[in-house]
Amino acid sequence: MAAIRSKAVETQPSSPEARLRELGIHLPPPPEALGAYTPVHIVGDLLYTSGVLPTWDGELRGAGVVGRGLTIAEGGAAARLCALNILSLVQSRTGSLDSVRQMVQLVGFVRSASGFVQQAKVLNGASELLVEIFGERGRHTRTALGTDELPMGAAVELSAVVRIFPDVMGLPVIGRAVD
Repeated sequence: MAAIRSKAVETQPSSPEARLRELGIHLPPPPEALGAYTPVHIVGDLLYTSGVLPTWDGELRGAGVVGRGLTIAEGGAAARLCALNILSLVQSRTGSLDSVRQMVQLVGFVRSASGFVQQAKVLNGASELLVEIFGERGRHTRTALGTDELPMGAAVELSAVVRIFPDVMGLPVIGRAVD
C-alpha cells in the first residue's frame, strides 16, 4: 500500500513555477505594448493578453512567412516563443504562474504563404508547451488563422485568455467558482 501511495505522490503535477525550473525554461522579459493598448487586462477571474509576437527582450526572433522560407517547425518555434511571452505577462501581472487555474483559449495568427493550410500544426508549438507546463490545466480551445502580414514581419502572433485564482490578485471571490 505504501508503494501505491508514493507512486501517486510522484505522479501528481508539480506547480507550474516548479515545472519551469524542472524543464530548464527561462521566461523572457514581459513584452511591452507596441501601441496605445495594455498588454494584460483582468476582468473577474479572467486574464486577457493582447497579441504577442515571438520576441525576446524586444528583439524579433521569429520573422518570415511559413510555407515560403520558414518551415512548420520554425513556425512552431516562433509560436512557442509567443507562448513564453504570454506566460511572462501572466507571471508579471499575477506574481506567479501558480495563479493559473486554467488556460482557456489561444488565438493565433500565422503569417502564411498562399496555399499554406497547416496553421494548426504551427500553433502546436505553443499548445504543447502549455500542456507540458500546466498539465491538464494547460489544455485550451484554440483558433488558428492564416494571414499575409503581421506586425514587424513576425511569423506568428498569439493572444490568450487565462482563468486565474481570484484571491491571488486580491480580487473578491463572489460566490463559489464552478470548474
